[in-house]
Amino acid sequence: MAEIETLKKLVAGFPTQPGIYRMLNAKQEIIYVGKARNLRKRTTSYFTKAHGSRIQQMVMNIENVEFIVTDTEAQALLLESNLIKKHKPRYNIVLRDDKSYPYIYMSTNKEYPAIRFHRGARKGKGDYFGPYPSAGAVRRSLQLLQKVFKVRQCDESYFKNRRRPCLQFQIDRCTGPCTGEISQPDYERDVNDSMEFLRGNSDKLIEKRIALMDAAATDQEYEAAATFRDQIQMLRRITEQQYISGKQGNADVIVVLVEGGIACVVVFYIRHGSSLGNRYFYPRLPDKKRSASEIISAFIQQYYSNREIPTEIITNEKPEDAGPLTAMLELQREGKVQLKQQVRGQRRKWLEMAQKNAVIQLQSKLTSQASQRKRLQNLQQSLKLESPPARMECFDISHSSGEATVASCVVFTEGGPDNSQYRRFNIKGVEGGDDYGALEQAITRRYTRLLKEEQALPDILFIDGGKGQLNVGQQVMLSLNISEITLIGVAKGEGRKAGLETLFISGKPDPIILPADSPALLLIQQIRDEAHRFAITGQRKQLQKARTESTLQSIPGLGPKRRQALLKHFGGIRGVKAASTEDLAKVNGISPKLASKISDYYQSN
Repeated sequence: MAEIETLKKLVAGFPTQPGIYRMLNAKQEIIYVGKARNLRKRTTSYFTKAHGSRIQQMVMNIENVEFIVTDTEAQALLLESNLIKKHKPRYNIVLRDDKSYPYIYMSTNKEYPAIRFHRGARKGKGDYFGPYPSAGAVRRSLQLLQKVFKVRQCDESYFKNRRRPCLQFQIDRCTGPCTGEISQPDYERDVNDSMEFLRGNSDKLIEKRIALMDAAATDQEYEAAATFRDQIQMLRRITEQQYISGKQGNADVIVVLVEGGIACVVVFYIRHGSSLGNRYFYPRLPDKKRSASEIISAFIQQYYSNREIPTEIITNEKPEDAGPLTAMLELQREGKVQLKQQVRGQRRKWLEMAQKNAVIQLQSKLTSQASQRKRLQNLQQSLKLESPPARMECFDISHSSGEATVASCVVFTEGGPDNSQYRRFNIKGVEGGDDYGALEQAITRRYTRLLKEEQALPDILFIDGGKGQLNVGQQVMLSLNISEITLIGVAKGEGRKAGLETLFISGKPDPIILPADSPALLLIQQIRDEAHRFAITGQRKQLQKARTESTLQSIPGLGPKRRQALLKHFGGIRGVKAASTEDLAKVNGISPKLASKISDYYQSN
């Protein structure tokens, strides 16, 4: 830590303009990012005024302070949010969510548009609807659209190469535009109706379908009338299931609740007056004394740094620095944004529903944490540990008859599974079926890296296996000079039945068998099963990749890009095998000579 007087002199020379400042520790790591209307006044206050324990602790770790001047406070807020998301400083409130949000995409630039799931930059020509809170919400909407309007959902290469209708046509989930089973005007009508539905105009669609049904019945086209009748029934069912509806309104409803040192933030997405669903967040708090207004301000800054900003944001608490925050959002959106707390009518109902969901979610989280603490205390008592473990890791090995060996490492903390810290290891250079060799490689790679990066080591390391696997783990720890981790081998019981596990513990001569209803054993089973699930998922992906690409890799002159082009064009390896030389040559990058070589390869094998 630098001397306080030295730091005082440093910040005394800062400008009085708005901007951001960065606190750095002795390793030149950013430990805090803040924004200020007056950089000199704000940074000086850290070294001249009395503060709480959190700020005092942070000040003790400051080695240097840097600043960036901005034209306005709104620009400073925007820069601050970007730096927090990038560096995740220890003493900032950090939103732990890096995923882009999914959309529904309609390729209206095509003669026969497709409707598909989309995530990422919206660069393609066409129409986008969303954002949706999750991939599941998009897929549910696509399933509904598939039942009602039957617009194709296949990709372009698959669509262009059809010679007969696919299975989706056979099960009445597509009208078969690929082979001319529907006229272009009728297909265009279904596309337009799909977009009207996504814009929230279900009532108009029902009225339109009623008119079409009556006209078809009058013309004695009873089959068409029955189709329109079924669509009307499905649309009415969907409309009844929409628990939020309205004629207009694009808004995000954000509610934050804080209890027991945990902050729960719920976001409801309202587009065209209809709910697209919600999502929950649990921001990392640097301490337990943060107010709801402070948390919601930090959340909004980071959340909208790379997302679409609606015209309205409704919150249950007024954010800190609401004025500059609004200016920052308008700067990003390049248009007007309203931050509201006092709302009436339909918006009041949206806010109340979000609050109700936040209460339920937070109570569930607190109950889950209380249950987790009891299990940890029971684990401490059962294994005679000095204190309840704060961090636990578990390894498992998965392979298919020695092929595509994958090791998994899952991490559990006092709050339960920490998915962001899960890791998989593709095992190389170990003979297939050698579980001990695979385990040794995975554990060595894991803890060599943790030591090198000076990251936290677990209190307990569980290994799926018996005494042999435990010995492997102990040898690795000995070679890395790690002595503070308790290693436990979890051996399956007779018939591999849950509740009959035997625990082999490092440093203890005799194994332990816990009662089947022991909370400690239930926790161990949960951790072991999660490691097993995570390993199998990775191993299946590796196996699928190997089986998909292995034959193509055997063909000379066929590099990774051309292999991907073939697989994408024909929808998989089966399509490639069945394709003629002429069809193969139509793929971008595949010459007639190479197409002939590919065709000859599969005919002779």
